[in-house]
Amino acid sequence: MEWISEYSYLATLLVVGALLGAMPVIVPLFISPRSRGKKKRDTYECGVDTLGSAWVRFDISYYLFALIFVVFEVDVLYILPIAVIYDSGVYEWRDFIEVFIFVGILFLAIIYAWSKGVLNWRSE
Repeated sequence: MEWISEYSYLATLLVVGALLGAMPVIVPLFISPRSRGKKKRDTYECGVDTLGSAWVRFDISYYLFALIFVVFEVDVLYILPIAVIYDSGVYEWRDFIEVFIFVGILFLAIIYAWSKGVLNWRSE
């Protein structure tokens, strides 16, 4: 019976967490107004009726810039833990060389993208 008292805190936490997570989904089902009609199925764009089709082609330049941005932001996540513990004094030179190699590879990636013309904005 001792294990029941030990796990009762965990069970209470799980139940309360599940209720708090489900409440924003379930409560609006009961209290939200229900209306069926033409306006219900229309798309809403800043209060203005839409014109034309929603299928618009975007230039690939946006995609490439976004992809490069995401790649380099994820790389910051790899550098940050080393920067936090760098001053520990245990492996300072080894950590410095590893970060230097890592940043060097990133620099080569930027040079490669630049040479392929990814960073050039093309307007048509």
